[in-house]
Amino acid sequence: MPSRSSRSAGAVAHFDARPFFEKALRYGIDHGLIGQAKRDAMAEEAPKGMVQIARYFGSEFLRPELEKARERLVNLVSLHLAHESQGDLRHAAELLRDNTLLSRSKAGSDLLKAMIVMPQNTHFGMNERGAFADRHIPQLARWSLAPYAEVRAELSARQRASVVVQAALWLAEQLGLSADDLQDCEPDAEAVIRTALLVRLTRRQELPDWPEFEKLIQALRKKDLATVTATLDVPKNLPPSLVEPVEQVRQSVLADLPKVLDSKLAIRKLFDQTPAFMGRYFWIEDTLGEVAQFDRARSSAWDKLTQGHADDGTLLTLFVCVAAGAVPKTLLTDRSAVTLIRKIRKTGFQPALADDYIRTHAPEQHQDDYLALWQDFLTEAQPTLTSDRDPKMSDALALLRRECNVA
Repeated sequence: MPSRSSRSAGAVAHFDARPFFEKALRYGIDHGLIGQAKRDAMAEEAPKGMVQIARYFGSEFLRPELEKARERLVNLVSLHLAHESQGDLRHAAELLRDNTLLSRSKAGSDLLKAMIVMPQNTHFGMNERGAFADRHIPQLARWSLAPYAEVRAELSARQRASVVVQAALWLAEQLGLSADDLQDCEPDAEAVIRTALLVRLTRRQELPDWPEFEKLIQALRKKDLATVTATLDVPKNLPPSLVEPVEQVRQSVLADLPKVLDSKLAIRKLFDQTPAFMGRYFWIEDTLGEVAQFDRARSSAWDKLTQGHADDGTLLTLFVCVAAGAVPKTLLTDRSAVTLIRKIRKTGFQPALADDYIRTHAPEQHQDDYLALWQDFLTEAQPTLTSDRDPKMSDALALLRRECNVA
């Protein structure tokens, strides 16, 4: 039985650091696949290829550039042969036998160019679209000298990212959103897929903006966890190459469902303010639309409070109640007006409360007018409402009857 030291020595002896191109060439020669004529043809092609490569990356007139071009030529051929043959030396030798040296160099270069324009990750805002261009040449220069193990790892990572991006693009297109739209929105591809899967559960036809996303979650929360879990599936018409990445994202949605369906968790707080969920799901950022919807909701609430009235008496009645720390009302009886005046003189009168109330609740387009109305009223009314020289409250009550709604 060989000693441990002899086994170690044998392992070192079998390590072959030669470029894969050289290994494939030697295999071809030793096994009669590559004859002298083919070797002569390679010898003629190699100098031409070196000059072309040196010119492309710099200058063919400098010896250091030509030396580096030789390294690139050998490495580009090695990258192609190793990738195409998956390490099979016989297959690699046959590729050398059946093709020109320069075509194998170009194949290696094309492999790198295709890799360089693949997404580096799944975030739409961090990847550029389009074909290989001059701006990519510095990257090609770097990768053309990289070992195949490094290229293979990078290519594998980019291919994984690419297929997730393709899945997001496919699902988004089914729901009315283009690649350009996603590029503008800059979400993660996984976030688009997660939301698209939820959209399918509610039979909606478009990817949502925030208000629609809230409605979507509210609709899902009306169902139990088991029902949602059972119906959350991968689209049946999904291209086969995209099934695996979508399924992986689907599993992450299943893990999220207990929180997504928890009605005790505020939707905005969960999806837009919880670190683990921020950016995890996608909705179209429509700032103007959200503002408009907010304004409509605020106007509706204000109209309900004022019963649709916008006269000075109604507004001032409301503002006086708020400044007094009382329940907001738009109509007072004589008795409630007296009670309000007593409250003002006992606990104080805070006009700033009404200012804040106007800014928070009144329709934005009317806030300046309402604030001006309130300030004009205060100039005369505040001294009267808070005066201790009017013990019977007759002056204060007369003011409220004149300026506010007192019946």
